[in-house]
Amino acid sequence: MTESAMSMETKQRPWWLTLVGGILAVIVGAVLLWAPAKTKVDVYTLLIAILGVYWLVTGIFDIISIFVDHTAWGWKLFMGIISIVAGAYIVMYPVAAGLALPKIFVLVLGIWGVINGIVLLILAFQGGGWGTGILGAIAIILGIALIINWTTLGWGLAFLWVAAVAALIGGIAMIIQAFRQRSA
Repeated sequence: MTESAMSMETKQRPWWLTLVGGILAVIVGAVLLWAPAKTKVDVYTLLIAILGVYWLVTGIFDIISIFVDHTAWGWKLFMGIISIVAGAYIVMYPVAAGLALPKIFVLVLGIWGVINGIVLLILAFQGGGWGTGILGAIAIILGIALIINWTTLGWGLAFLWVAAVAALIGGIAMIIQAFRQRSA
């Protein structure tokens, strides 16, 4: 008795969990955009601490999962160790992490942009069309610009503004989705 991936029923997360996540995202986005500087710093510091603890716990669970599911154990071990090291560093040195994270996120975003652009260009040559090729070229150019300027302070600060706007818009979308989920 085999089931295809299309016929398997997937579990949906509870609507109220989506609502809580949306409300928290809106609050964080709003605080990072409009709150006084002292409050912004406190919220940013809290987010850094949460990120450190999250990576630490995720790394531990990645390593524990090796004993439950042996598939890709090397990758799980690698990711677990990296997560534990990154999480421990953030928890032990939150100020240094707070200064470095915006720059690191800009660098990661730049690398992701270049990789995404290459994939889009490959898809364009495989019949994806001109639009896909143009988007791929733009992604590569923007990715390279981010990689070249990742140490410039303004790019990291701009990333924080973009993250705040994304949290606000994403939070509103999650709240709407939660009520759609509830009514369905």
